[in-house]
Amino acid sequence: MNKQAADKEHWSRVAQDWIRWAREPKHDAFWAYRDAFLEFIGRGGGDVLDVGCGEGRVSREFKTLGYRVTALDTVAQLVEAAREADSADDYVVADGKKMPFEDGRFDKAVAYNVLMDVENVPATLKEIGRVLKTGGELIISLVHPFRDRGRFAGPELDAPFVLEGSYFGTERFEGMEERDGLRMEFAGWSQPLESYAAALEAAGFAITALREPLPAAESAALQRYNRIPLFLWLKARQLAG
Repeated sequence: MNKQAADKEHWSRVAQDWIRWAREPKHDAFWAYRDAFLEFIGRGGGDVLDVGCGEGRVSREFKTLGYRVTALDTVAQLVEAAREADSADDYVVADGKKMPFEDGRFDKAVAYNVLMDVENVPATLKEIGRVLKTGGELIISLVHPFRDRGRFAGPELDAPFVLEGSYFGTERFEGMEERDGLRMEFAGWSQPLESYAAALEAAGFAITALREPLPAAESAALQRYNRIPLFLWLKARQLAG
């Protein structure tokens, strides 16, 4: 099985677990950063492509901000879950490296915590660039590449953060989280910020904004991420060819 097929197989296998995990109120870290992310997006209009939409939560947020949203994922169960929740205006099951849209179809695209699940990031970004209008905006969220390469030495809020191995290079990650009766298996690829920046550059994007957001103050369990960032957010513009 090739890497692309393995990634799709993983998310197909855990799709129902992810739907439960993502939809449990205030369960996932997403909720501690949601308001800041909505501010980062900003209100607007036009056509938005949600690449790797999952069960649809980011698509729903874009709709509340006034955008017309197309939700796309390679896993049919996740697209159907997004549809059942009325998450978007249109729904497509397709691979992010080969999307069934004409050139310049969208004003914006969002890749929320999905590029870590993609083995070939340059090819995916090139395809996103193809379906964006010239000057179109891509919004990216990643688990911060530095956070990916280390761990906290203990559960205490002031526990040291330990870097394991090297920050550089590409590594496969697999892990299990179990909390409040829900269980989720995560898997994907960890690589440094430079790799993402180089892939954006090669695909004709220029980074226009970068944020390392802090969790909401009421999210007590995530306050250690006031010391190092959990997420990295980027905006990038599609340049003229």
